[in-house]
Amino acid sequence: MSFSPLQGGCQCGAVRYQIEAAPLLTALCHCSMCRRAHAAPAVAWAMFAQGAVRFVQGEAARYASSAEACRHFCARCGSQLAFTADYLPGLIDIAIGSLDTPEVMAPSLHYWESRRLPWLQLHDGLPRYAEFPPQE
Repeated sequence: MSFSPLQGGCQCGAVRYQIEAAPLLTALCHCSMCRRAHAAPAVAWAMFAQGAVRFVQGEAARYASSAEACRHFCARCGSQLAFTADYLPGLIDIAIGSLDTPEVMAPSLHYWESRRLPWLQLHDGLPRYAEFPPQE
């Protein structure tokens, strides 16, 4: 299967990235930290090997949202772009909504379903995991 590079970035255009490989996982996260960071009821993520993602314009600011995790965002407009964590070495999550063409990257599962807001009902038939999905 061939993969066409993807591009994305922040709302104001100061930070841009390019992705050179297919995602390892796509998901909707319902954890409270993602909800708060994005001010949204859930966040769609695509996980990649860090080497597949290159920031090609500007530099994302970083915020240590916990002792082992970091959120990457535009310091100028505040757009949330990425997530990295010590417990996911060599991987980076890109916020699907920050892609230029987010419609090409549909989530394949839900995680942190145990934290989903009760009024958010998505009847998409995707697998759901109370916390993280099993890791291979």
